[in-house]
Order: sequence, then C-alpha cells, then structure tokens
Amino acid sequence: MTTAAKTVREIVIENPSSTRVFEQLGIDYCCGGGKSLEQACLNANLDIDRVVDSLEKSQALPSSQAARDWQKESLAALIAHIENSHHKYTREELTRLALLFDKVCAVHGKKHPELSRIREAFEDLYQELVGHMMKEEMVLFPCIKRMEAATMANGQVAHALFGSLQHPIAMMEHEHDSAGGALRVMRDASNGFVAPVDACISFQTLYRTLAGFEADLHQHIHLENNILFPRAMAMESAS
Repeated sequence: MTTAAKTVREIVIENPSSTRVFEQLGIDYCCGGGKSLEQACLNANLDIDRVVDSLEKSQALPSSQAARDWQKESLAALIAHIENSHHKYTREELTRLALLFDKVCAVHGKKHPELSRIREAFEDLYQELVGHMMKEEMVLFPCIKRMEAATMANGQVAHALFGSLQHPIAMMEHEHDSAGGALRVMRDASNGFVAPVDACISFQTLYRTLAGFEADLHQHIHLENNILFPRAMAMESAS
C-alpha cells in the first residue's frame, strides 16, 4: 500500500514520530485518523508529495514516543501510561489554564472579545474531560485490564458486567470527537494560538499553554482511539 493510500492512523501507528509532522501541518491524526493521507491532504490543501517527504524524513528523527511500541506492550501497560502521563498532565493543565483565563480575561477581555469565545469552549472542554477521564479510570479501563488478565491466565475473555465494550468505547470516542471540536474552536478563535502584539506575559503564556495542551490531548486521544480501543475490541471479539 502506498503512503498516500494509507490512513493517517496507520501511518502514525507505523511511525510514531509522524505525529510531529501532522501537528505542524494541522492534520488530525486522532479523531480523524480514519481518513487516507491523500484525503487528509486534500482537506487541508496540502501538497501530498511534500507531506510524504516530510513523513519519510521524520522517521530518521529521535522520538520519545517511539521508545515503546504500544502495539506490542500489554494493554495494562498502555493504560498505566495514559493515566500516569496524559490524564495526570490533563488535570494539572486544566487547573492551570482556568487560573490563566481568569487573569487574562480580567485584564484583556474588553479589548480582545475573542477571549470570551475561547474561554467558553475551554470551560465546556474542562467539564467534559473531567467526567470523561473519571469514567475511563473507574469503569472502562479496569474492565479492559480484567479482560486482558483473564485472557492471559486461561485464554478465556472476562466479559464486563455491562456486556460488550463496544458501547462504552463508542461513547468515549464520541466524547473525543467533542473534545476535538472544542480544540478547533479555540485554535480558530486564537489565530492558531498566536498572541496579539499587545499581549502581556500572562496572555502569551495562556496561548503557549493551550498549544501544548492541544498537542498532548491529540497524543492522548490517538493512543486510545487508534491503539487501546481497537486492541481491546479485537481481544474481546476473539472469544
């Protein structure tokens, strides 16, 4: 299969360092990972040959994400990484961002009305992510770990009390789509998280923090949508 015909999801799984390229180009590799690279480039008005060249070059670059192959690691190890790295980071940054919004909006809100729209999208995202991560940590993730442990112990899949994983996973993916939509609203309203010329240090910090938060959430959703959930569903269906 040519690179152009592969889905964005397939490319990221094969070459984790490609996420850097997709982040720079604004190609959605988490929620929109099911599109072919060719279609993704068309949607973003990007030259496919240049994108493929950038992807090929990225394979030679060192990447912390490439240190572990999450297709081969246990699901329990992947879940631990998601919780200890991405969930922890998300909670810390949500709190930090809320305080930054309070400070920046109080000083610059009248002159920069776009801050109101960005803050509204952030507050919706804040509430959704808090509940979303709690549902994963208290219900879905423990079920996946029990299923994997039972499969490894005796070859029998331990089904969840609520039945198939299909419904809760579909719900989590829907919430991921909603989070992606909120990120796009914030990015568009902030001119790509580029602070205006009159921005103070706090204003600049707010936008830099939002940009970093967006990049981490993309990685977070990618690990769940493209690796954890498909592998858990495949394990369940093998029973």
